[in-house]
Amino acid sequence: MKVRITHIDTACCLIEAGGLRILTDPVFDAPGKIYHHGWGAFSRKTSSPALPPDQVGAVDLVLLSHHQHKDNLDSAGKEVMTRAGKVFSTQAASKTLPNCQGLAPFERAEFPGPEGKLEIIGTPCRHHPALLPGFLSGPVTGFLLKWPASQKYLYISGDTVLYPPLKKVAAEFDVGLALIHVGRASFPYLTGWGKYTMDSSDYIRCVKLFRPDIAIPIHNGGWTHFKENNLGLSRAIDHHPDVKTVTAIPGAGVPREFELE
Repeated sequence: MKVRITHIDTACCLIEAGGLRILTDPVFDAPGKIYHHGWGAFSRKTSSPALPPDQVGAVDLVLLSHHQHKDNLDSAGKEVMTRAGKVFSTQAASKTLPNCQGLAPFERAEFPGPEGKLEIIGTPCRHHPALLPGFLSGPVTGFLLKWPASQKYLYISGDTVLYPPLKKVAAEFDVGLALIHVGRASFPYLTGWGKYTMDSSDYIRCVKLFRPDIAIPIHNGGWTHFKENNLGLSRAIDHHPDVKTVTAIPGAGVPREFELE
């Protein structure tokens, strides 16, 4: 089946497939403002969304990896989210956001679409360095999506480092398309060079672990707390032809069509 993906900003993508329009991690604020992400973590937004909210159009479903950080849900993004038919996110988010259903790792849900029910599965995430307690960054979820017309899954990693529970996801689910959050998010003045998301080395290992037909790196630009961008990632995968072959670096606001078996 055909899946159309438009990268808008950070981890915000419009996914069109099976007659559904799905928005991930809505961020639509203008650049320039400094945001507090909690526990003394600050960063500045440096990018503009490739599409303004009024050009996104109707949204059936929002998949929100987590609600507590502004680079995944900002003020304008909240407004866009209120127009969606349904929101899936963490169990913590479901307690504070309207029309939101929380998913635990490997919990399943369904969403009706014109071409049949979309299967949605929550996936594990760890959005902090191993030596820090999880409450500092809060709960995060990833997602697996499967349409009736596809045999394989679309995987959205959410904000996570590469850690052992992802091996279970890779072993149990056949992933055709993977949207992988990278960027090496870090706050050196707080926690040194501890990672809150994958870096290019983790991305390479993640692609080799999941072996998707297409891997799309996102969430690595537009904020000052990202320490790696597309240029650094491209240089890293040059030394791994098997990863480079399946990597599709998205263009801002440019719809790209992929085949999901």
